[in-house]
Amino acid sequence: MRSNRRPLAAPSLSTVRNLGILAHVDAGKTTVTERILFATGAIHRRGEVHDGTTVTDFDAQERDRGITISAAAVSCSWGGHRISLIDTPGHVDFADEVERSLRVLDGAVAVFDAVAGVEPQSESVWRQADRHGVPRIAFVNKLDRAGAGLDAAVASIRERLGVVPLVVQLPIGIEDGFTGVVDLLDMRALLWRADGDTCESGPVPQELQEEAERRRRLLEEAVAELHAEALEEFCTTAALSGPTLVRALRELTLAGDGLVVLCGSAYRNRGIEPLLDAVVAYLPSPADMAPVRGTAGAVGGAGTVGGAEQERAPDPAEPFSALAFKVTATPTGRLTYVRVYSGTLRKGESIRDAATGRMERVGRILRVQADRHEEREEAVAGDIVAVVGLKAARAGTTLSAPGAPLVLEPPPVADPVVSVAVEAVRSGDTGRLSEALARLVEEDPSLVVRADRETGQTVLSGMGELHLEVAVEKVRRGHGVDVVVGRPQVSYRETVVRGVTGLVHRHVKQDGGAGQFAHVVIDVEPLEEAAGFVFRSTVVGGRVPAEYARAVEAGCREALAEGPLGGHPVTGLRVTLTDGATHSKDSSEQAFRAAGRFALREALRASTLELLEPVVEVTVTVPDDGVGAVLGDLAARRGRVSGSTSGSGTAVVTAAVPLAELFGYATRLRGRTRGRGTFTARPVALAPVPASVAAAVLAR
Repeated sequence: MRSNRRPLAAPSLSTVRNLGILAHVDAGKTTVTERILFATGAIHRRGEVHDGTTVTDFDAQERDRGITISAAAVSCSWGGHRISLIDTPGHVDFADEVERSLRVLDGAVAVFDAVAGVEPQSESVWRQADRHGVPRIAFVNKLDRAGAGLDAAVASIRERLGVVPLVVQLPIGIEDGFTGVVDLLDMRALLWRADGDTCESGPVPQELQEEAERRRRLLEEAVAELHAEALEEFCTTAALSGPTLVRALRELTLAGDGLVVLCGSAYRNRGIEPLLDAVVAYLPSPADMAPVRGTAGAVGGAGTVGGAEQERAPDPAEPFSALAFKVTATPTGRLTYVRVYSGTLRKGESIRDAATGRMERVGRILRVQADRHEEREEAVAGDIVAVVGLKAARAGTTLSAPGAPLVLEPPPVADPVVSVAVEAVRSGDTGRLSEALARLVEEDPSLVVRADRETGQTVLSGMGELHLEVAVEKVRRGHGVDVVVGRPQVSYRETVVRGVTGLVHRHVKQDGGAGQFAHVVIDVEPLEEAAGFVFRSTVVGGRVPAEYARAVEAGCREALAEGPLGGHPVTGLRVTLTDGATHSKDSSEQAFRAAGRFALREALRASTLELLEPVVEVTVTVPDDGVGAVLGDLAARRGRVSGSTSGSGTAVVTAAVPLAELFGYATRLRGRTRGRGTFTARPVALAPVPASVAAAVLAR
């Protein structure tokens, strides 16, 4: 992972921490968030997930389902530092919400279950954080559970995440007897009373003294291996001083070369204060981050921004720039959540959507506390706030000062994998349904709404069954529209198995005015990986100028929207522009774009294609006596078992299963295991559809 450190930190920003809580579903991250708010005095009564009383899970569906659906922002103070915190969803269906949050965060706390260790979605969110270069520390939660073990959880972190864990605490007691931790940096014991509200510091218990010294030594050796300054001191004195150890841990965290690991039980309120101390000590402030980079220049007539790459330092005096990462509709108006990267945003002023040139007026600026808001006059670099009054900004929109436009890289949006047809029960509600669906897409870019040309149905696509269930329920509850939902459908893809070479296409058009002329020759071949599109030009001698080659690429990308097999998007191919010709008067970018589109369509019809389907990794947890039934059911669903482990009367089966075969699996699993089985699934790949299945799909 890249280092995000800067040599100097602005004092005004050094006391700010913008972080997220990341975890697999049910690892306890919402409870961790709730206990952080309680420990910092932001709330005065602890809420519980099972009671539906937590601050961040304020949506009715979140409380009904007992899971986090939408990322919620809160803020608090600890040790003179202001902490802006985003509690992210843990279910794989809402991974896109995590992606948008990680795009604007400076650091994160990864929460792991002390019994399960690294779970499938733990690994997925970890890789997401890797892509964004977000420094992390870890909190091993639920040490009070039967079967909990810090060492086993740490071993899974090392093996599955490929990171060096640097454990800075030793648990005092196990399972029900867990009462505190030994702080290996200060060599002191931290003990919590039965009510969990009071932490007392004292000497290390005599029976743990030898083990604590051994683990402190292991920590020093691990840090010395990773950090040059620490290694020099360790070689000189055969030990590391406290200040050197803390400094090295911070620098290793910021560089992503090591992972500080703490432990506790959030439910019992044990371990939260040391976790907050670690957030302040090891995670970066906005001033520690590299200057934000974007493309600067003037807005053109087509709504694009051209110009060289430019940096903006996290300084309130710099020109204003911010990224919108979330949009929600509330009874009080439309809220646009933004991360301010540079400059100052003031209430009442006008700002520019840097990509389109549209001017927007800032009505109000709000500090967000989940579903409660505190009005502010301004927001400065490093702030995460909600803005009222922006009419067109979407997630991924860059906002900037009118005279200094800057376009920042938006968070990526995942392609939907499951679709359902939705229809209003009453014909008079059709218009309201369209408005409700448009609002959903505005708030959640991973949802897609389209009209099926053949059936005339409205199709809603998303990241999974639960994702679509939640979206449909929002239409019913939030907009009062009763809808009928069709059976979920998988989003298939088409790919090239055997391509064509030397396909020639001439685009010639005369309609009385300026003509159009473009001549292109392309090769089409499959990529080694099933997904993706690569375009390249090997034309020499200036026969096709670079701007026309880019237009050919744009036309080819348009042709990928519908393949010849069944109208599904096409992926997994490389297109090479090998030759072409131009006309002195009639050639244009528009002509070459059309030529690229028609040429690739012809090439795809002449190629051999096959159908691809999304495959997910399913992790099923069942009692030992239910393994046989689960294995048989997975085999019937075209599943391929990749692993199975057993212990303490429980088995965990991992298998790759086509997504199309998983619809209704939750109900089937509960029936086969008498309600004792659970499963999680995460997308892993696209795979060819067997010929018999493909024939049925294409026939539909």
